[in-house]
Amino acid sequence: MSLLIDIVLAGAVLGGMYALVAMGLTLQYGVARIMNLSHGESLIAAAFGGVWGLTAFAVSPLIGLLVAIPLGFAVNWLLYQIVLMPLVKRAKNRAMLEVDSILATFGLLFVVQGIMLVTFGGQFNTMNYLSIAVNVLGSNVALNRLIALLFAVIIGTALYLALTRTRYGTAVRAVAVDPVSAQLVAIDVRRASAFAFAVGGALAAAGGVLIAMFTTFTATMGVVFTMKALIVVIMGGVGNVAGALLAGMMLGLAETAVARLVDPGLTIAVTYALFLAVLLWRPTGLFGRTAR
Repeated sequence: MSLLIDIVLAGAVLGGMYALVAMGLTLQYGVARIMNLSHGESLIAAAFGGVWGLTAFAVSPLIGLLVAIPLGFAVNWLLYQIVLMPLVKRAKNRAMLEVDSILATFGLLFVVQGIMLVTFGGQFNTMNYLSIAVNVLGSNVALNRLIALLFAVIIGTALYLALTRTRYGTAVRAVAVDPVSAQLVAIDVRRASAFAFAVGGALAAAGGVLIAMFTTFTATMGVVFTMKALIVVIMGGVGNVAGALLAGMMLGLAETAVARLVDPGLTIAVTYALFLAVLLWRPTGLFGRTAR
């Protein structure tokens, strides 16, 4: 029973991080139609920022979130306006924009990664913050993991409520469904797309600070998080925040169960096995809409 609780708690923490990062990518791709391959680099940059704030200035990473989230929003807003807006303006359709954005953000990935390698080096980094064992239902869990899960839930819930309970959130979802029809009801599609892209970057920044609290990372690990986020986005249904949450939790629990019960080396295998199983069952994802 203790092992089961341990797997569920560890899987929930991992799944919560996957879901938080994937919700950012699903906004960027589902609304702005930008397949941001540099999404993981935003996460790693924020993780380095969290470690730097704690080691250099003794600033708690939880306080650092108050800086990381708006900074992530601002940087990604500028990125959209300066780098991606020219692609948006010249794209004849959304398919052309997707291809152009993949090429642009693929190059951006290496630029950001190279800057981080030069600045911080290629060694593993982590922060020693609240690494205190807490007994939960007979299972010992690090306090920093529980706090990271709590903040991920709070941020994810706030995003979901903002998208479903506010007027602007409804406009953003309308752009994701049909940008042409959204324009007919006086929604500024480009502004909503830029906003969604910036919010996606803010979520990645939040995820980076939280992940740095309990795991090690390097400057080149951004692509790993981008890959996992992309899998979660497709599994949950492109543009669906609730789907990203459910798929992230499924992936986290599956990986943790295999790592604890079978072999840690099989976590990548179970990731793709679960991914393929969902696509065979529902090609458009768990909450995806079937095209008509």
